[in-house]
Amino acid sequence: MPIRSRENLIGAWAFLAGIVLAVLAGIFAQRAISPLIIIILALLGVFVGYFVSEKNVQTFLIASVSLVITSFAGIQGLVLSAALVGIDVSRILSSILGSLLVLFVPTTIVVALKTVFSIAKS
Repeated sequence: MPIRSRENLIGAWAFLAGIVLAVLAGIFAQRAISPLIIIILALLGVFVGYFVSEKNVQTFLIASVSLVITSFAGIQGLVLSAALVGIDVSRILSSILGSLLVLFVPTTIVVALKTVFSIAKS
């Protein structure tokens, strides 16, 4: 049985907890997501960003920037279509995408800053 690396185990569990919390917060938010949940998601994002290893930085940054851009565009499109059609079905999807943004933006910033400092050191 091969020995599995545990270097990213804490970050992986924090990332999974953040995704689950973001989706649940988005589904169950009545009007707006609780400020406490937003703070927890942002702190989890910073925590996850700290634990991204250097060998995965490029892949992580490409994926997270893509997710942030897509989520933002999705929120704008859903709000616009809901306003034009007059239905409120998109509220849940907008809340989920917004809570994912709260998780991923700090993560992406931390990983990008780590990368810049790593490049500046060498």
